[in-house]
Amino acid sequence: MEERKDNKRIQLASDDVLGEFDTAMEEIGVREKEKKTVKQAALVCLPYIDLTGVPIPQDALGLINKEEAIKNKTACFFYGESNIKIGSTNPDKEEAKKIIMKVKERFFNKKVEIYLISEHSFSALLKAYDHLPALKKTERGVQITEEDLAKYKDVKDFKEITERLKKISVSEILSLLLGAAINIEASDMHIEAGKSDVKIRFRVDGILHDAATLPMEKWDDLIARIKLVSGLKINVTNNPQDGRFMIVLGPGNDIDVRISTLPTAYGESVALRILMFSKRALSLGELGLNQDNFKILEQVISKPNGLILNTGPTGSGKTSTLYAILTKLNKEDVKVVTIEDPIEYHLDGINQSQTDEVHGYTFAKALKSFVRQDPDVIMVGEIRDFDTADTAIQSALTGHLVLSTVHTNSAAGSVPRLMSMGAKNFLVAPAINAIIGQRLVRRVCESCKEKTFLTEEQKEKIKKIFLNSAEKTKEKINLEKLDEVVFYEGRGCEKCGNIGYKGRIAIFEIIEFEEKTRRIITDNENVSEEDIEKKAIEKGMVTMAQDGIFRAMEGVTSLDEVFRVVG
Repeated sequence: MEERKDNKRIQLASDDVLGEFDTAMEEIGVREKEKKTVKQAALVCLPYIDLTGVPIPQDALGLINKEEAIKNKTACFFYGESNIKIGSTNPDKEEAKKIIMKVKERFFNKKVEIYLISEHSFSALLKAYDHLPALKKTERGVQITEEDLAKYKDVKDFKEITERLKKISVSEILSLLLGAAINIEASDMHIEAGKSDVKIRFRVDGILHDAATLPMEKWDDLIARIKLVSGLKINVTNNPQDGRFMIVLGPGNDIDVRISTLPTAYGESVALRILMFSKRALSLGELGLNQDNFKILEQVISKPNGLILNTGPTGSGKTSTLYAILTKLNKEDVKVVTIEDPIEYHLDGINQSQTDEVHGYTFAKALKSFVRQDPDVIMVGEIRDFDTADTAIQSALTGHLVLSTVHTNSAAGSVPRLMSMGAKNFLVAPAINAIIGQRLVRRVCESCKEKTFLTEEQKEKIKKIFLNSAEKTKEKINLEKLDEVVFYEGRGCEKCGNIGYKGRIAIFEIIEFEEKTRRIITDNENVSEEDIEKKAIEKGMVTMAQDGIFRAMEGVTSLDEVFRVVG
C-alpha cells in the first residue's frame, strides 16, 4: 500500500516537472517568435509591440469587429484623443490594408499608427474581444412611414393643420406636425408655449408662418414625446437642452431632426431643425448666378490653391453654394475633405466630418489634422476664430484649395473681419482668390404672379442703388425709363399656400481678387470694407442689391422681396 502511494507521488512529481518543462519550452518558443517578429518589423520599417498582458480598452476593439479581426489577424488596441493604434500580423495583406484604410477614412482627424505583432500577441487581442458587451440592435428614430406622410399630402393651408390637430390623439401630434412640415418643405418648426395656448410655427423659404395652435393641456405630453425621442431629460425644464433624432423613411431618405429647448416665462420653447439628407446638392448652373458671376466662379475654383470665402448671415444659402462648388470639384483624381456643423448633404466620394465641441473636435482642430490626409480641396464650415482663420490661410498658401464661410454683411466686409480675428494683412492678400456675398430671396409663385409697376419711392431707391455702379452695370437698366419696366408679385393661391411665393433663389456679389485689390490690403493694415467694395465696383462687380433688381426685372422675384432682404 505504501509502495503504491510512493509510486503515485513519484508520478505526480514527474508530471509537475514535465508540465514545467513544457511551459518553459513554450515560453522559449514564444520568445523566439517574438524575436523573429522584432526583426521582421525592422525590415519592413514598422514599430513592434508585444501585447501579452496589456489591457485593451473596449472602445479600441470596437473599431474593427471580431469577424474581420480573425479573418485578417488585424485589430485595434489603442484609441486616443489624437491617435489610433492598430496591430496586425500581416499588414501588407490586401484585406488587412482595406480594413486599415477604412479606419483611416473614418477617423481622418486622428493619426493612425500600424504595429507589427506576433501570432501570440494577436491571440491576446482576440481574448479581449470576449469581454466586449454584446451589441443590441436598436431601432433609432421616429418611424414615419410613406403611409403616414400620405395622410398629410393634401394639406394646402396652415389652417388645416389646426383642424387636423383637433381630430387626432396626443401620441399622433408629433407625427402629424413633422409630416406636414416635411411635405411643405419647412426647414424649421417652432413650438412655443404662451399664456393660454401653444403656438406652432413653420419656417418656409426663410420666413416664419403661424401654422397651428394647441391647447395648453396637450403641451406637457407633446414636449415629453419630443424629449423622449431626442434623448433629452424629461424632468429638466429650467435649463436649455440640445438633442436629435432620425426620421426613418427608407434607404437614403433619412431625415435628421435637431432639437433645442429653451425655458421661457410660460414653459419651454422647442425649435426643431429639419435636415433632409435625401436632398441633392445643387449644381453650379442651378445656383442662379448671372453670366458674369458664373464665369468668375468657374475661373477661381479651377485654380489649384487659394481661399474662396462665402459670406452672409445664417440661412443665406452659403452651404448650398459651397456644396455646389464641391460637386463640381469632386473628381476621381481629387481628394476632398470637409469639416461641417452639421453635415447638411451627404456627398459620395467626399470625406465629410462633423464638429463635436463636447469632445474638443472643433473647426480649428480638424483643419490642422486635415493636412496629414494629403487633400487637394478642403471645406471648413465656418471661420469664427484666429486659429481657424490662420490655419485656413496657411493651407491656402501651401497648395490647397480652401472653401469656407464668414459671417459678414457683404463680400467686402470679409477682409476686415479676418483681420479683426488677428489674421495678418500680408497673408490675407495673397491667400484669397475670391469672396462671394449672397442672400436668399423668395421666388414669385408662377401660378399666381401678376404684373406690377413701380412707385415713386421705389424708383428713387433703384436710382440710388445704381448711382455708383460701373458703366457696364448701368447699361443693363435704363434709369430714365423705369416707368416702362415691368415687375411681378404673387397674388396668393392654393399652390403657394396663399403666400404669393414658392421656393427661393440666391442673389450674389463676387469679388475676384487681382493685383490692385491685393495691394490695397497689403499696404493698409486697417483696410476698410468701403475701400475694397469701391475697387470691386470699379472692376465691374454687381452688388447683391443690383443682382436682386435684375432678378425682379426677369420676374423671378419681387422688388419688395429684394428690398426686404438687402434693404
